[in-house]
Amino acid sequence: MKKLLLFTAVAIFAFVNANAQGEFRIGFKAGVNIASIGGDYTYGVGSFGSRTGFHLGALVEVPINDKFSVQPEILYSAKGSNYDFSSGDSDLKLDYIDLPILGKYHIIQGLSAELGPVIGILVKADYGDDDYKDEFKSIDVGIGIGASYRLPMGVFFSLRYNKGLIDVNDSDDPFLNYKKQNNVFQASAGYSF
Repeated sequence: MKKLLLFTAVAIFAFVNANAQGEFRIGFKAGVNIASIGGDYTYGVGSFGSRTGFHLGALVEVPINDKFSVQPEILYSAKGSNYDFSSGDSDLKLDYIDLPILGKYHIIQGLSAELGPVIGILVKADYGDDDYKDEFKSIDVGIGIGASYRLPMGVFFSLRYNKGLIDVNDSDDPFLNYKKQNNVFQASAGYSF
């Protein structure tokens, strides 16, 4: 799997580099995550709310032509949910290394729309003081859609929604075994050059 991802990344980079007409950019970003768990719920045991977290990482923007570019990123992203249970509430902390690969359409100078897959690798899964990493799958897959605005000096702002596409639950416990997907709204600021 790692070899396939590396080969795909090198092939995309070689193709777009040969056909590029825009500007190649490297940058970094950070921002706020408003995360929640979607899916099936067990009736009567509690409810999921949103968890406020953060994301932080780097990106590369590779031009294809004047209107299109590809933007792979690597982000540390705090996801999960706040869980309200009859005995109290606590955060379900699901932290990932996210690898978004976004296609960008440049609408006007500075403004672009983004769409593409987001692959996450689970780093940490905690509920309260307990480790729940064995209860969740190590890989998450979603789709990201959003928009960015880049100022001429390189500072940019972006909004994105990542919708989980697969069940991240890996529990064998029938009481806990129901579908869960990560859903995250992200607001970011960054710099690219």
